[in-house]
Amino acid sequence: MTVDQTPLFVVADVHGHRAELRDALQDAGLTDATGHWSGADARLWLLGDYVDRGPDGIGVIDDVLRLTGEAAAAGGEVHALLGNHEVQLLAAYLLDTGTVPGWQQQDGFRGAWARFGGRDDDLRRLRDEHISWIVSRPAMAVVDGYLLVHSDTTRYLEFGDSVAAVNAGIAKALASRDAAGWLTFCYQMSDRGAFRDSEPAKPDDPVATMLGTYGGEVLVHGHSTLTKHFGVAPGEVREALRYADGRVLAIDGGVYEGGRILVTRLDDHGLGRDRSATS
Repeated sequence: MTVDQTPLFVVADVHGHRAELRDALQDAGLTDATGHWSGADARLWLLGDYVDRGPDGIGVIDDVLRLTGEAAAAGGEVHALLGNHEVQLLAAYLLDTGTVPGWQQQDGFRGAWARFGGRDDDLRRLRDEHISWIVSRPAMAVVDGYLLVHSDTTRYLEFGDSVAAVNAGIAKALASRDAAGWLTFCYQMSDRGAFRDSEPAKPDDPVATMLGTYGGEVLVHGHSTLTKHFGVAPGEVREALRYADGRVLAIDGGVYEGGRILVTRLDDHGLGRDRSATS
């Protein structure tokens, strides 16, 4: 495995908290006081859920788009994965309030999106450039021995047995206009909690299956907040949580639950470190 020596950062689940993201990136040294890229050759991966729950999801996407260009011009990189809330936003936009046979959800996808934190302002301000960007997002990547995904689920396996196959399968799902297919897709992307019982490590447990199928030594995810799903008090959110015998890193600080946005430098979580530790 070849490891890039430039700094590698991850962040997840901004959920429309544009100002908080700008502050977190500045604190990490990746942007300056005006919100522009100052991270030189650093690499930043965002793991999905830019919209919903917070005041300015479209503004978050606009900032990510801008930072992608600024970082590239400076020799750095900004990449962004697809989250389940982008999928739900597109479902609300494309399929609106249409009924889905067998699904008893008032107002269809529009109603479900609103129930899970959808903001009318995000939908109103959604433009072609935002849609094009969302549908071009990959769902996973392997970088320097880290398997990066949005959700702590094994349902990515339903899309294929390689990173390329999963990303192609996700792209196909995003291009579909079949309502029943979109319902399944939303459930697949929103699933969670698959790795919490994977300690001690076993050769065939869910973490081992994911890493063995897609590569990497540590799986990094957002989606499940440290505040609600891992029992960290909102005021105590300081850093990512390593669990499942050290093979999984949870980075969603639960900003919309009173926690904070975590910008985690992965080279501070060296792959060779004691896997019994959390950090």
